[in-house]
Amino acid sequence: MLLLLVPALGFLAVFFAYPMIDILMRSFDGPQGITFEHYARFFERTVYIRVLMITFEIAASVTVLSLIIAYPLAFVLSTVKGKTAGVLMALVLIPFFTSILVRTYAWIVILGPEGLINQTLGGLGLEGVQLLYNRTSVLIGMTYTLLPYMVLTLYSVMRGMDFQLVRAAYSLGASDWNVFRRIYLPYTMPGIAGGSLLVFILATGYYITPRLMGGDKDQMMATIIEYQVDLLLNWNFASALATILLIVTLAGFVLYAWLFGLRMLFESKVS
Repeated sequence: MLLLLVPALGFLAVFFAYPMIDILMRSFDGPQGITFEHYARFFERTVYIRVLMITFEIAASVTVLSLIIAYPLAFVLSTVKGKTAGVLMALVLIPFFTSILVRTYAWIVILGPEGLINQTLGGLGLEGVQLLYNRTSVLIGMTYTLLPYMVLTLYSVMRGMDFQLVRAAYSLGASDWNVFRRIYLPYTMPGIAGGSLLVFILATGYYITPRLMGGDKDQMMATIIEYQVDLLLNWNFASALATILLIVTLAGFVLYAWLFGLRMLFESKVS
């Protein structure tokens, strides 16, 4: 049975472990051998620390927005049947078949000065609203792109919901709020935890949407890393930035597990 794992382990070793080790080694590489100057440069310049903070601010905001929008949508998907369910699921999956670059430019057109939203606002007497190249446009674009991940994660949990528990609660006189708080929310907690972690981790490494739709004050770590590699050809400092982003993300994950208990979150508990 262990032999069946060899192809998967070999794939991970070649395409994940080796690149990660190479990036780590490059981050310590200097003219005189091993050096910490690339990491020192990061902490000496407050602008890089600020970009790291912006990265996590945007990732957290996108995660919260995705959860707020995806939860009721996933609930509807898990309760409807027949052709309606197929149509709704297709609408959720369609963005996966479209290039992220195309979707980003579509939002640029929609949010632009002559876009649909600004034209509508102009008809209501609200002219000159800046919706593009700021934090708002970044959150809209990233939430739209990452929303399906949250929906599908929640849907997979909600689909297995035992609605006899809900009917039993109602028969005992429970209100809608109590049914949601004591039955539905604890049962769907694994989907909330899994979807939130997935969206947050994906958001921290986002590049295209912040680069094209964000302003100078809304650039994320991936943009800085790309700039160091593509324009300055500074692979060593870019590797240090990537390593710092990975370490801080892992530290946040560990803190999240310590504060909330991942084992409890990934187990459905109905009280």
